[in-house]
Amino acid sequence: IGLPANVFYGTTIPTSILVMKRQREHSGNILFIDASQHFEKVKNQNILRPEDIEKIVTVYNERKPEDKYSYVADLDEVRENDYNLNIPRYVDTFEEEEPVDLKAVSAELKTLDKDMQKTDAEIADYCKQLGIDTPF
Repeated sequence: IGLPANVFYGTTIPTSILVMKRQREHSGNILFIDASQHFEKVKNQNILRPEDIEKIVTVYNERKPEDKYSYVADLDEVRENDYNLNIPRYVDTFEEEEPVDLKAVSAELKTLDKDMQKTDAEIADYCKQLGIDTPF
């Protein structure tokens, strides 16, 4: 169970909880939970809210995969990953960014450039009135 960074006093690193049982019902797989983005920032520390804890407990008890939050990996998959238990290897939290409208950005840059030229001309005029050199 991956927890947010800065949850424990005196350390800012993200922490994990490893749950190990001798008598496992599900001995052929491992549940990974990424709760690292589910917290509230309070002053200099992050805290798990009751609803964050409830979600962790519910997912743990139900052992259900949830998009961008939890994943159940079978032991063969873990073996293929050289027994690497790094949570991001199993729980994909990647958020795809919205595509950028290059035409709109280009048009905005042209507008801003024209505005900047107008402002530069005004500054040059003020400098001329004051009898000083322009800064550009």
